[in-house]
Amino acid sequence: MTKRMAKRAAAISPFHVMDILAQAKQLQSQGQDIIHMEVGEPDFDTPEPIVEAGVKALKAGKTHYTPALGLPELREAIANWYQDYYQLDISPERIVVTPGASGALLLVMGALLEQGEKVMLADPGYPCNRHFARFVEGDINAVPVTAASNYQLTADHIEQHWDDKTSLALLASPSNPTGTVLSKEELELLSNAVKQKQGTLVVDEIYHGLTYDGFKATSALAIDAQTFVINSFSKFFGMTGWRLGWLVVPEGYTEVMDKLAQNLYLAAPTMSQYAALAAFKQNALDVLEQRRQVFQQRRDALLPALKQLGFTLPVTPQGAFYLYADCSKLLNDKVPDSMALSRYLLKEAGVAITPGLDFGNFQAEHHCRFAYTTSEERLLEAAERVGQTIKRFS
Repeated sequence: MTKRMAKRAAAISPFHVMDILAQAKQLQSQGQDIIHMEVGEPDFDTPEPIVEAGVKALKAGKTHYTPALGLPELREAIANWYQDYYQLDISPERIVVTPGASGALLLVMGALLEQGEKVMLADPGYPCNRHFARFVEGDINAVPVTAASNYQLTADHIEQHWDDKTSLALLASPSNPTGTVLSKEELELLSNAVKQKQGTLVVDEIYHGLTYDGFKATSALAIDAQTFVINSFSKFFGMTGWRLGWLVVPEGYTEVMDKLAQNLYLAAPTMSQYAALAAFKQNALDVLEQRRQVFQQRRDALLPALKQLGFTLPVTPQGAFYLYADCSKLLNDKVPDSMALSRYLLKEAGVAITPGLDFGNFQAEHHCRFAYTTSEERLLEAAERVGQTIKRFS
């Protein structure tokens, strides 16, 4: 029998990093010590105050559906967070609680993107962004970006690459895989450029809170209330497995988001929403600030170590927990591209990293991503192993 598959499903590529992860786990099961730098998940467990709140909710029988838009108390708490952290007055009515940032992306694409319309985004960038667009029968206007623009879209890119099929521009600040951040001035220019094209701006802010060197990311909501902003409890708040995110929409869009949420997933996980109420308490925030400082220390240790090995990193990332490195100088006939390098380092060095192919097409074969989501000691050990392995094939 011929296997039937919709074209939209066939057009969505798998995460190559998941193949690396599967191979890494297989090697671990055979007794090999693997240093994981491939998956974008913090190694810290969820802060105890948040866990306690989740357990308390379960014991209290908080196991039933919530409204599709989320617990009213949590929407209020998120609105208060925007006031406390950004000094922004955001109505709770504009906040939609979702099952992870992925749920928020699905709502945005489903509500805004018509069949055949394009989303403009940076290449390299987070792969699911383009896949969500394809899932709702949309298309992608991928713009190659380099260190010259801090690996971000610019107003000039909007002017040069926008076409009559493009309707949305999707930014990420801090970005995955590069960790770069858009300044307030850059956001203003981008917002104005998209408006001039009569388009809609969507900004992924899921790594907000994880910025370094005294730098604080500006929310796009401070620029224009008509922007759609996506955030998550996964990264800064350390709640990856709880699957909880949120979306801030302009006034007038709550009803359509409510309708789509009801039909697509009904509601975000109830216990996760009650747990997240504790994420904004000072005892949890104190833990999260300590962890932010640890991430900066890890970045500052790994960045020079990779440069010494021959990786090129022209930009010091200001946020997230990734280093996007050019590995061109290390490639040869035996290891011709970043995918081959990733596989070779896993097998020979026991170091798992992500090939650039996961993040787009532009110069992907010459780049790889290192996630500094393990201890500084293990990061430096990984660099030492990589260095010894490189010597063997160079």
